Amino acid sequence: MQNLFRLDGKVALVTGASKGIGEAMARGLAAFGAQVVVSSRSQEAVDAVAASIVADGGDAVGIAAKIGKYPETHDLVDKAIAHYGGIDIVINNAAANPIFGPIETTDTRATNKIVEVNLQGCLEVAKQALPSLKERGGGSIINIASIGGIKPEAMIGMYSAQKAALISISQSMAIDWGKYNIRVNAVCPGLIKTKFSSALWENDKITQRFLRRVPLGRLGESEDLAGIAIFLASDAGKYCTGGVYTVDGGYLTM
Repeated sequence: MQNLFRLDGKVALVTGASKGIGEAMARGLAAFGAQVVVSSRSQEAVDAVAASIVADGGDAVGIAAKIGKYPETHDLVDKAIAHYGGIDIVINNAAANPIFGPIETTDTRATNKIVEVNLQGCLEVAKQALPSLKERGGGSIINIASIGGIKPEAMIGMYSAQKAALISISQSMAIDWGKYNIRVNAVCPGLIKTKFSSALWENDKITQRFLRRVPLGRLGESEDLAGIAIFLASDAGKYCTGGVYTVDGGYLTM
């Protein structure tokens, strides 16, 4: 049964992987045998994570790309395929949220940035990887959404709306690409202590309000997301597609 979770011989591309949730997922996949392409905006940052994975006995390479810049997005996938020979697993974790405040303060620039990176960027990565996934007999795409996509959160209205759209498009991918044995799932983290979400968890009032609704009584850590990524990427999750998985300490149950 342990072999169900092994990823030996599989190639995984993880965006937004220089820190936080993306880095934890990349390290988790590598620990279970995957060859991992670590991607984020800074070449120096992805090289450091890849080198650390290699030092721990894994196989990884860093390839920088700005996911909102689609020529770079396409080039990222092409470079990953050139380096490892193909792609079996895609984790779309790169995200942007340039505004924190009431929905009426969200201007067009911020809206466009959120859509370009968080929604269209994920779709572009998946579409570019699709031929390789088909050629290799299938694979797994994991789109990192948010509990805000299920139940909108205050002060991050457009971000929540985009994550709802990402959940929907993940299920559309699952419907359209199931015939190729490509599984597509959405993972919805709760409040995880990362730099990206620091505007939330560094605010004591927000944190305490959040914790009152978390049965497990704590904020999440990046490493809490590694297990779900390994499960959905591996044969352990080979009959799971179109799913929406919350990793929120039970927040949405309250």
